[in-house]
Amino acid sequence: MPDVRESLSPLLVNRTHMAHSLDDGISARARLGLIVLATDFTIEYEWRRIMSGLEGVGLYHSRIMNSSTITPETLAAMEGDIAGAANLLLPGQPFGVVAYGCTSASMVIGEDKVTALVQKAHPEAKVTTPVTAARAAFKAMGVRRIALLTPYIQSINDLMRAYFEGRGYPVPVMGSYNIMDDSKVARLTADSVKSAALELGRHPDVDGVFVSCTSVRLADVVEELEQALGKPVTSSNHAMAWHTLRLGGIAEAIPGFGRLFRL
Repeated sequence: MPDVRESLSPLLVNRTHMAHSLDDGISARARLGLIVLATDFTIEYEWRRIMSGLEGVGLYHSRIMNSSTITPETLAAMEGDIAGAANLLLPGQPFGVVAYGCTSASMVIGEDKVTALVQKAHPEAKVTTPVTAARAAFKAMGVRRIALLTPYIQSINDLMRAYFEGRGYPVPVMGSYNIMDDSKVARLTADSVKSAALELGRHPDVDGVFVSCTSVRLADVVEELEQALGKPVTSSNHAMAWHTLRLGGIAEAIPGFGRLFRL
């Protein structure tokens, strides 16, 4: 192999081992991991919006392969790839929290199974999912009876309603866009989400609204919806961002993102 130095200009200074110091890096307060679906357009945008002003909070993403067609079968198929996706998050480095970003797959695979798979790569990390975070958010805001808005087909809606009701949160009101393609879910307009959430949330038999699916955009309109309804509103991304921060020890209020982030 030729000596590349022969073609270079004369080296006048070559200081090695320059004096330096190390700090705790950009995640001095909390190191947070997020496993994102390969088809998800939305979750990273919403989490950046929410966390943009938090100094010392490092957020690291990994993606997991999934089908853009949302069915119970395609959701269950992700189980085998969760540990590998978690391992891509700064291998060998500790995390305070790792979040798995699929609402319906967390329910189909099971929260305990998701936690065990993530902790194969990061045994030190606390783990949350959208459904885990949703329940924590309901409890924190005193929500008992939920209006559930989803993009899903009926078979997944039925599973989700049974999931929440089986954990003590009745779902007397629900609505769906009935969209199977994740890329189309990500293009639902703010007006579409607002009108549906308002219609469902105004029902007198519910005291809060949950918008399911990490592809649905809610963070930018949650404050407006809560003011119109006089009730708490949250979503998969919104609740999981809050829960991840709180599990990671980041407790300050974040204005502009609704009641949950003022707790």
